[in-house]
Amino acid sequence: MPRLPPVTQAIHILGIAVVMSSIVMVNLRFLGVGVPSQNVSEMIQRLMPWTWWALLLNALTGLLFVVARPVRYFYNPVFGIKFSLLVPAVVFAFVVYWLNRREMGFWERTLVRRLAARLIAAVSLLLWIGVVLAGRWIAYFDYLFVPEF
Repeated sequence: MPRLPPVTQAIHILGIAVVMSSIVMVNLRFLGVGVPSQNVSEMIQRLMPWTWWALLLNALTGLLFVVARPVRYFYNPVFGIKFSLLVPAVVFAFVVYWLNRREMGFWERTLVRRLAARLIAAVSLLLWIGVVLAGRWIAYFDYLFVPEF
């Protein structure tokens, strides 16, 4: 059992890498910065399933962290910040995926949709970066601020 925390952390970090790489690739494509030769709809179709599986994996490993040390998480304000950023980030990702799945090429059809995709991508990138930073800060918050009980 003593090996469980490092293994769980490693799996969680790998899940974060998968989520971030798939989300960043799609968002950079929306912004016209990354992989201009790639069709955005095909990229969404190919990469977003990886996002969903990795998010599920991260939810399971994250739950293990919380169960193992509930006080560290429930009394840590950064934990709340992380989830206040995570929820809209996941919602944006789901909307992008769902609209593209409903209508292939959805984001490329009109100028308004392309502009909306750029706005979503910019906000999404900021949210996901915030999620990752807050996730790391959770581990160090109690070293800097002693909780009062």
